[in-house]
Amino acid sequence: QVQLVESGGGLVQAGGSLRLSCAASGRTFSMYTMGWFRQAPGKEREFVAAITRSAGRTRYPDIVKGRFTISRDNAKNTVYLQMNSLKPEDTAVYYCAADSSPGRLYGGTTPREYDYWGQGTQVTVSS
Repeated sequence: QVQLVESGGGLVQAGGSLRLSCAASGRTFSMYTMGWFRQAPGKEREFVAAITRSAGRTRYPDIVKGRFTISRDNAKNTVYLQMNSLKPEDTAVYYCAADSSPGRLYGGTTPREYDYWGQGTQVTVSS
């Protein structure tokens, strides 16, 4: 089992940047595929980024590709989401998630593929 704690959210102007962090408990962090999702009021939880266990593969939806970068430091049990060129439509609560399934070539893009979730961190982008 793993516990996840996000940090780094806040208020930023459009065009600005934020770096989210997700710290994981436990000694098996490197065995989890990690993902970031977001959820705006009244909307479904939306895939943002994923990274495989060895950080060999990442994937993004088109809406953030080229602006967001996911990375991980297995020695620090932490996954990051660097967000650049932020837009007001990026405003949401951002969640990190861990998937314990072995053998994934790429991280999953749907919430049901993840077993553990953090509490979320609010990101607000003003216009």
